[in-house]
Amino acid sequence: MHPPAPLTIQTHFADLPDPRVERTKRHALLDILTIAVCAVIGGADSWVDIELYGHSKEAWLRTFLALPHGIPSHDTFSRVFARLDPTAFEARFLRWVHAVMPHTAGEVVAIDGKVLRGSHERGADQDPLSVVSAWAQTSRLVLGQVGVDPASNEITAVPALLEVLALEGCLVTLDALHCQTATAQAILDRGADYVLALTRNQPLTHDTVETFFSDAVDTNWRGIAHEQLTTEDVEHGRLETRQYWTSTDTRLLDYLSTVQSWPGLQAVGMVTRERWTANGRTCQTSYYLLSCDGDVATFARTVRGHWGIENGQHWILDIAFREDDSRIRSGHSAENFAVLRRIALNLLRQDRSVKAGVKAKRLKAGWDEAYLLKLLAQ
Repeated sequence: MHPPAPLTIQTHFADLPDPRVERTKRHALLDILTIAVCAVIGGADSWVDIELYGHSKEAWLRTFLALPHGIPSHDTFSRVFARLDPTAFEARFLRWVHAVMPHTAGEVVAIDGKVLRGSHERGADQDPLSVVSAWAQTSRLVLGQVGVDPASNEITAVPALLEVLALEGCLVTLDALHCQTATAQAILDRGADYVLALTRNQPLTHDTVETFFSDAVDTNWRGIAHEQLTTEDVEHGRLETRQYWTSTDTRLLDYLSTVQSWPGLQAVGMVTRERWTANGRTCQTSYYLLSCDGDVATFARTVRGHWGIENGQHWILDIAFREDDSRIRSGHSAENFAVLRRIALNLLRQDRSVKAGVKAKRLKAGWDEAYLLKLLAQ
């Protein structure tokens, strides 16, 4: 009895445009994609790895793939993914995420960029590729990804990503680079709220908010609406105390909304972090703009949660998938391989049957065909 076909891939990627001319199509695009996804989940990090995986698992792959001309060569995988339209590939990835996670309301969604450091080409004066992705804090899934145009920067890529995400009812967080009035409006237009880190890239707003909090603390918040929360963590030989404040002071908000044109502004926030280690004490203060109410517990959870994209996605991609070491770079292949990794990461993260980290789950998927089929059928 044949195992079930991996319907997740077949359903959501079946209409992916094939970049090849008809006479060169010895291998079906969906077969190439399916082998690549299976291989990357199972530990492959290059086109050579994917071909080797295909030959090693050919008998099993034939239980649900026709493979009339056998396993494609690594050159075939490389050529196809170099020419594959990354926008179309990312759109199918997004469609699949919507299917497995149809309800995102209430999620904290962190958006951040990542440089694929190994994708540069010094001889061709090619800078490494950057991608911007969205990360759901509670479900710990990658919600979407777009590549950054080499002639532009992350600021222009974020609105393109926001446009395709299902964000209604979400709370979107971004670092200070993306603290822009246009980005704030784009988030509101998607039915979401924002928490934007504020630094001196917005000097007038930053100085206004900094002065407001400084004066409020000096006067012990006399006559100023605010909420406060303190948390303390002790781990890995360090003690960290965080103090959170939010304020809905109407005079400040009116000024920031009208004079400085921040849309939908409902509150401002401040966080001070004091850390004690063997090397001494450090202190850092950060400021934020919020389009949601000034509930300080929600603000604290959101600010802490933003860095989940670093620990839960970027770090895992570098450690478990060796993304920064990858030298894949021809055509669109770096961006498309990044999508393959994020497909694999989501499938591995969704599984709760194996109590192990992502790297160990990749090993199990490479060894255990029944487990891999279970992942693919999610």
